[in-house]
Amino acid sequence: MILLRRFHSGERFGVNPDLIERIEATPDTVITLTNGTKHVVEETLDEIVARVQLFKATTLALAADLARDGSAGHTRLRVVPGPDDEPGTDPDS
Repeated sequence: MILLRRFHSGERFGVNPDLIERIEATPDTVITLTNGTKHVVEETLDEIVARVQLFKATTLALAADLARDGSAGHTRLRVVPGPDDEPGTDPDS
């Protein structure tokens, strides 16, 4: 996700950059998502492009780290049993 601010309220929200169809400066910056949703944001077109590039580069770097050593400095994900699961059925136990 990349974090942006709504134009009038300044409210922060996240956007999945893979869902961005286009970004227009009209002169306000308008992001159109693949489902047709539009967001008017405070950031410029160039700022959003830079954030998307950083997001994608970071994702690729983490994937490369995981492929190399399997950890990338993060805790391993595992299944956590819910309240309705029977004791002893946890696949990690």
